[in-house]
Amino acid sequence: MLEILYQDDDLVAVNKPARMLVHRSWLDKHETVFVMTLLRDMLGLYVYPVHRLDRPTSGVLLFAKSSDTARTLSLQFEHHTVQKTYLAVVRGHLLGCGRIDYPLAVKLDKIADKFASDKAPQSAITDYENLATCEMPFVSAKRYATSRYSLVKLMPITGRKHQLRRHMTHLFHPIVGDTTHGDTAQNKAVQAHTGVSRLLLHAHSLTFDDMNGNKVQVIAPPDDEFNQVMAVFGWGGCLVSNSGLSIDTVNLNLAQ
Repeated sequence: MLEILYQDDDLVAVNKPARMLVHRSWLDKHETVFVMTLLRDMLGLYVYPVHRLDRPTSGVLLFAKSSDTARTLSLQFEHHTVQKTYLAVVRGHLLGCGRIDYPLAVKLDKIADKFASDKAPQSAITDYENLATCEMPFVSAKRYATSRYSLVKLMPITGRKHQLRRHMTHLFHPIVGDTTHGDTAQNKAVQAHTGVSRLLLHAHSLTFDDMNGNKVQVIAPPDDEFNQVMAVFGWGGCLVSNSGLSIDTVNLNLAQ
């Protein structure tokens, strides 16, 4: 069963589990469980995805109950009027807040884009804000006796493929658990000490206008695995509720 976060006559939002595909895809022809079909069976009606989340990413995923509604909501995403916030655990201490304005080349799929030609890099913008930091008493790089991590809030302004993952790697603060753009040694170290191997990227909130023009904010609490990492890293005081994320920025040194 999926966790339904919001529903009205036109829309429904769920808390997408990590590792689950939104819909059937050539990426995994043997997969049999998809968010779209699970939600369809739960509601007893066909649903239309308004946007996408990568398979390893969890969090708010919005569906429309008709194709017309899906087209209308998709325009809000295209015009960048939808506000999206993500939570991510990244390597190192990424302090303060800032904006990443770094164009990204289009990533072509070997099968789906087999005959496509290369395209010029596209504008890509992400805002970030530090929420917490820690220093853990285990080795993930030979040069250091400890390992540093940050919990950050990411706010994508544009929506390029793997934008958040690629932007964090561009800053040399890759997202933990990212097997495509991340740091393999860090991924293995975190898994060994927390028991969690998932991509630590969670779509925490989505704010949009419903079909009546009312502003709607949907909040998705992180799953047990994400919370498990936060607890091990000393961020157990991070409270996620229906009103949003409440956290005092802390600087923890757990290596003492």
